[in-house]
Amino acid sequence: MLSAANGLWGDTLAERHPALAIPMTVRVEGRDIALDRASIAATFPGATPRLVVFLHGLSLSEESWWRQAGGRRTARSYGDRLGRDLGITPVYVRYNTGLRISDNGRSLSRLLDEVTASWPVPVRRLDLVGHSMGGLLARSACHYGNLDGAAWVPAVGAVVTLGTPHLGAPLEKGVHVADWVLSRLPETAPLARPLRTRSAGVRDLRHGSVVEEDWLGDDPDEFLRDRSTEVPFLEHATYYFVAASLSRDPDHPAGRLLGDGLVRYPSASGQGHTRRIPFEIGNGARLGGVGHLALVNHPAVYRQLRAWLASS
Repeated sequence: MLSAANGLWGDTLAERHPALAIPMTVRVEGRDIALDRASIAATFPGATPRLVVFLHGLSLSEESWWRQAGGRRTARSYGDRLGRDLGITPVYVRYNTGLRISDNGRSLSRLLDEVTASWPVPVRRLDLVGHSMGGLLARSACHYGNLDGAAWVPAVGAVVTLGTPHLGAPLEKGVHVADWVLSRLPETAPLARPLRTRSAGVRDLRHGSVVEEDWLGDDPDEFLRDRSTEVPFLEHATYYFVAASLSRDPDHPAGRLLGDGLVRYPSASGQGHTRRIPFEIGNGARLGGVGHLALVNHPAVYRQLRAWLASS
C-alpha cells in the first residue's frame, strides 16, 4: 500500500510527509541495505563480478519480481534464476515512483556508484532490467551517469526494458485529457481536482519523459504536447525490449489496440510515427497472451532475458 501511495502522490509525500516517502535503496529480504563495504560484503557473501540491477514499475516494489499473474508469489525471481544459470548476482532497488523520472535517474546513478565502489569484488559488468517505468529509469540513469562521468557506466553491458512506455502510456494520456476537459468548465472543475493531484512520476508516463528538459519550466497540464527529448543510448551497451499483448497473436487487432493492457507495442518498442527510440533490429521480442503485470515473472520473458544476457 505504501508503494501504491508513493506512486500516486510520491512527490507530495516527499515534500509534505517525508516519513511516508520511500527512499531509493537496495533491498534484500524485505530490508534496506547500507551501501558501505562491510554491509554489502555481509549481505552478498557470494558476490560475483557481474551484477544485474532490477528496477520495478509504478506503484510497485522489489517484491513484484516474485509475483506471477494473479498476484501469486513464486519462490524464484528472474534474478534467482540468472544467479543459478549464469552466475550473476541480482541487486533489487526500491524507489519512490511518484518522483520525477529524471530525479530518480540521477539518484539511481549515485546509488550505483556507491554499490560498485563498495562491491566485494571488482565489478566487471553491470546490466539493468526495468519493468514499465523501471525501463525509463534505467535509460535516465544511464544518461545522467554518462554525462557526469560516473564510474559505474563503463561496466554497463545490457539494458533490458519490459513493457516500458518509451513513447508514453495510454492510461495517463486518457487521464490527462479527462483532467483538461473537466477543468475547462466551472461545473465540472471539481471533478478534475482529484485527477490533478496525481504525481509527477505518473505525469512523466504521458510521453515517456526521462530527462528534466522534458518538463522544466513548462506547464505540466498543457494539452497533449510532447516535449520529450531523445537521449542517446550508451554507445558501448546493448539495449533490448520486450513488448507484450493480451491476445495470443500480437498482430490480432485486439492485440494492436490494447497491447499488454497498459502499454502498446509502438510505445514498448519505441517505434512511433514522430519519435523513435533507437533499438537495433533484432533486439526486441513480442510476446502474445501476456499482460503488463505478468512481465515481471513469466517463463517466456525469462527465456528471452536469459538468452540476451548470456549472449551479449
